[in-house]
Amino acid sequence: MTGESAPAASDGGARDEVERDRFVGDVDLTHWYSPLGRSLARFARFVAGRLGPNASLIITLAVGIVIAFLLSFAAARVYDSVTDRDGVAGLDRPLLDLALSLRSPALDSVVTGFTNIAGPIGMPIIAVVALLILGIARRSWTPVILIAASGIGSLLMTIAGKDIIGRNRPPLVDAVRPYEYSPSFPSGHTLNATVIAGIVAYLLILRIQRVSARIIAVAIAAVFALSIGLSRVFLGHHWFTDVLAGWILGAAWLALVITAHRLYLTTRKAAERGTLALNDGAA
Repeated sequence: MTGESAPAASDGGARDEVERDRFVGDVDLTHWYSPLGRSLARFARFVAGRLGPNASLIITLAVGIVIAFLLSFAAARVYDSVTDRDGVAGLDRPLLDLALSLRSPALDSVVTGFTNIAGPIGMPIIAVVALLILGIARRSWTPVILIAASGIGSLLMTIAGKDIIGRNRPPLVDAVRPYEYSPSFPSGHTLNATVIAGIVAYLLILRIQRVSARIIAVAIAAVFALSIGLSRVFLGHHWFTDVLAGWILGAAWLALVITAHRLYLTTRKAAERGTLALNDGAA
């Protein structure tokens, strides 16, 4: 199957997912090249053979959420190594000073409105709309599960990081109203934007045939996540280090969610071939 070939018509559902979501261009997402990947695929097929592919997906994501929490804990452990004067945090104050020099009442209002898109109200609305549209269009629970799990995981990572580290935000005198008072590290807006935009882009490119359109979808998601992060620094609501952590943790969690979906597709393909519980290697 090539990047420009059209998938066979289908009425949606699990069979449609296997037929249309397995490939991104010429890459078969159900083929595992590394020993670790093949071991994960065998385990996923074992679980799916007893509980079903959907249950296997949910269990895999639940394990991933635990890993996501541990990632936030690990971020706390390495925090000191990136916040000394000679490290990444050496950019925190200079970048905030640069933002102060660029501000104006009009620009402050525009950036505030934009950053609110990824806030505690805007981001859940985007996630719910996306999962409803994709779930109904594909007649499948898979987009609903993936987007919901992505949001829950990113929220837990944000809460864990803030509670464990408890870093203070930039001084209020350097921030644009409305002020925020929760701990600063990591940037929840940035983390959530990275994860939600990333998983929606991933689900879209699975069904997009044109290479140029796939590139545009990924670029839009990346620009959105990057600009939300920079808006947090511009407004003085976060240090740059907080935003950098949001990007890194968000990308890591997104990779875990995509891996879980690949395992799900692997079990669906095995179910069609009647080989779910076999331990003869991943397809």
